[in-house]
Amino acid sequence: MSSPWLRSEGVRASRLLVERAHDELLAGNSADPRLAQVRPLVRESWRRSVGSAVGAEALPALELTGAALEEYRRAHPLAGALALIRGLLLPGEADEAGVVVAVGDAAGRLLWVEGDRRVRALTGDMGFVEGANWAEDRVGTAAPGTALALGRSVQVRGAEHFNRFVQPWSCTAAPVRDPENGRLIGVIDVTGGDEAATPQAQLLVDATARAVEGELLVARLRAEREPSRKPRRRVETAQRATLSVLGRDRALLTLAGDGGERVVELGMRHAELVLMLATHRQGLTAERLAELVYGDPAAIGTLRPEMVRLRKLLERMAPALVPESRPYRMAGEIETDAQQVLSLLDRGAHRVALAAYRGDVLPDSAAPGVEELRETIRSSLREALLAEAGVDVLLAYTDTAAGADDVEALRQVLRMLPARSPRRAGVVARLAALE
Repeated sequence: MSSPWLRSEGVRASRLLVERAHDELLAGNSADPRLAQVRPLVRESWRRSVGSAVGAEALPALELTGAALEEYRRAHPLAGALALIRGLLLPGEADEAGVVVAVGDAAGRLLWVEGDRRVRALTGDMGFVEGANWAEDRVGTAAPGTALALGRSVQVRGAEHFNRFVQPWSCTAAPVRDPENGRLIGVIDVTGGDEAATPQAQLLVDATARAVEGELLVARLRAEREPSRKPRRRVETAQRATLSVLGRDRALLTLAGDGGERVVELGMRHAELVLMLATHRQGLTAERLAELVYGDPAAIGTLRPEMVRLRKLLERMAPALVPESRPYRMAGEIETDAQQVLSLLDRGAHRVALAAYRGDVLPDSAAPGVEELRETIRSSLREALLAEAGVDVLLAYTDTAAGADDVEALRQVLRMLPARSPRRAGVVARLAALE
């Protein structure tokens, strides 16, 4: 079966008028007459976005990553409907479908993003990736979040998006409700070019959402007839731990759970130990951990009392994380902001990865394991940006401490900028100063 997304119906609004109206609203001129010509659905969503203090060039927060994302979506009620969604919205070769299909939860967090390989890479650059929150009060007007806000299917075309990074794209989304109580449980979105926001697209996405609701109801009725079957495991709300080490000498361990969020500041040595254990989840022998932290595998006598002190700290603050021994490893999962950057790069979200890179890993640490991770993050970010990033992202990289003196990056920016771009002069001046 061929993809239904490869023919555009040519539905297109006056982009220039919408862009001007958007600019006037952001400038505080809410009485501009052009705003009255913007679709009411979009205009009211813009106003809600302004009221929520959404940035017009803000990037979505990455709220679920790694093991936490995997665990959450395994237990999500829409996990069992993925095959149906793929069959209806991505028939044939999904990698060449021309669109991206995303399935999110009721909070607006994207749980699955699949579809055209090229489109997925381009939309990833604006943060349209698994784990990112696309609720309307986070990123402004966009089909997934606005559909959830209104409780019905919506289409957003090009410049109608509140966020400027999203304005090259069009999208259609429909909410999915619990078939028994009507509660919102998620959203299905199709993102791509103009073909993703036609009347036919809205009919198809709406029909898919209704089919999913029917599938959920059938699955429940079937489960009721088979009482011996174990009930689906509920989503765990256990404490989540994140270690922040980018641009920081005293790492922050953030613990989030039902009781709220708590932040623990770790000293340098404890930060090094937790970071090494978090990035070596299979565990480390005492000799290997001593080598990574102290540079000497024989420094076990120094390591052991430090591990005792770390255990005592975690017993008070985060009992579920207290390290085990033989080998040394964390009892619970810890995500790190350094690993999040690598994950974003793997998914093509270059702009979000650059924004998440707040500096080197524990800049003042001389621990060999930290130095190795520090260089891995820096080189991976640089290589990914040079190989795949657009000119705007690459320019942003050259404005960071990591890229300020990167001659190769500046030369690539110069090659990518149009011949008459006013930005060329500044790049040429920077290159001359460096060379």
